[in-house]
Amino acid sequence: QEVLTESGGGLVQTGGSLRLSCSASGRTFRRAKMAWFRQAPGQEREFVAGINWIGNSILYADSVKDRFTVSRDYAENTLDLQMSSLKPEDTAVYYCAASLINADVVDLAVGAYSRWGQGTQVTVSS
Repeated sequence: QEVLTESGGGLVQTGGSLRLSCSASGRTFRRAKMAWFRQAPGQEREFVAGINWIGNSILYADSVKDRFTVSRDYAENTLDLQMSSLKPEDTAVYYCAASLINADVVDLAVGAYSRWGQGTQVTVSS
């Protein structure tokens, strides 16, 4: 069964950096668009960053633009999120997501993704 597994979360101080990684099992994820979402307690899951299957279209949420960088490694079948200048409001569970539908277009909607990881906690202390 194809599975997404996130890693790299943890506790960091304001202004610090973390690198999240999503490992995708199965060859089909190489043809999937992939994205990072996050969900803080009591809030809806929100789009953070995404990349299409080719890798030539990348989108970021305004709240993370110029601080976060998303990238994918087709050989390793991974999706990474480099996070810098972290703020307390970045505290959330971060999820990796993928979809083979319309894979050339990065979607911001939760419903556009059919495969999800279990999530990894990121906590930014003030």
